[in-house]
Amino acid sequence: MPESPSAEPTLPGVADGDEADHSATEPTDDAAVPGAATQGDVEADVEAHQGGVLVIGGAGFVGSHLVDRLIAEGRHVDVVDDLSTGSLANLAAARTEATRLDVGELHFHTLDACSDDLATLISLRRPREIYHLALVTRRELSATSLGRSFTSMLGVLEAARKAGAAKVIVSLPATALYGQPSGRDLPVKEGALNPRGVRGVVAKAIVDLLSAYREDWGIEFTALALASVYGPRQRPDAGVVAALVEAARTGRAPTLTGDGRQSRDFVYVDDVVDALVRAGQRGSGLVINIGTGVQTSLRDLWKLIAPDGPEPVYAPARPDEVLRFAVSPVRARIHLAWSPWTSLAEGLDALRSL
Repeated sequence: MPESPSAEPTLPGVADGDEADHSATEPTDDAAVPGAATQGDVEADVEAHQGGVLVIGGAGFVGSHLVDRLIAEGRHVDVVDDLSTGSLANLAAARTEATRLDVGELHFHTLDACSDDLATLISLRRPREIYHLALVTRRELSATSLGRSFTSMLGVLEAARKAGAAKVIVSLPATALYGQPSGRDLPVKEGALNPRGVRGVVAKAIVDLLSAYREDWGIEFTALALASVYGPRQRPDAGVVAALVEAARTGRAPTLTGDGRQSRDFVYVDDVVDALVRAGQRGSGLVINIGTGVQTSLRDLWKLIAPDGPEPVYAPARPDEVLRFAVSPVRARIHLAWSPWTSLAEGLDALRSL
């Protein structure tokens, strides 16, 4: 449970280099998904699974890697996803691990992140932590679809309040929160938010909503502002690294907007998952950047991925192009005891080895 501009391959859905971890919020039929839990299944074992973790968007790119980590740590995990962009195949490793382990369980629920059924699930499961990874996603381009992110967050917070959840952790696209930073402000720190476009306004409104529920009801939160996440399971239409890797695999010249000198901060998915897990217990009440602080231009990224590949094709720059971008990980180091450890070269090597 879906990011705009950068000089990226013009594949469907690729926009600003942010990760597209999530499913959108269109409802699907539980009965049509093998292994999906029914309402009766939920009620039968509710007491045994209260106090676990609920991951909204858990069948997506980042979400499925988070589920892998939580299952490996022996947690009881409920995954909510409508499978509009996520896939049950992304959870295959977690299912296998959950079966092998004596502790930890995985339950999947095909639900719309804006539905009353999700609120019912939260009231039954009473999770200790709720991860919402389906907010302000890449696929949400219209004002109506972006508004669903706010509606979903409001519904989740209200359900969390009633269920007594300890904490809500969300991920938001950093490029939407910090406007057009000047070179002297890079890497961007978490000062006053400067939303860019409608996506940025909605993202900031979600942060404001989290703050209000913390102040009024004592629900803790951490909002992670993610740089451009990449790694295994990312779809070619969901991120610039995945798009360029696919172009290299097929021997096709990628199309970049502008002159290709736009820079982004690329952070490996395993590093992001570690930050998410740490945020379950740390960093309450804060927006925290998750990135490397290192800028890489899209031209240089293509050379790293395909040193002998064809020259990119260049298209006109988008009107709201972010020219240079990176986020400072200093607050994450202080409040989450987190730092990125995977260099871009190492992450790209890991992708090539798949």
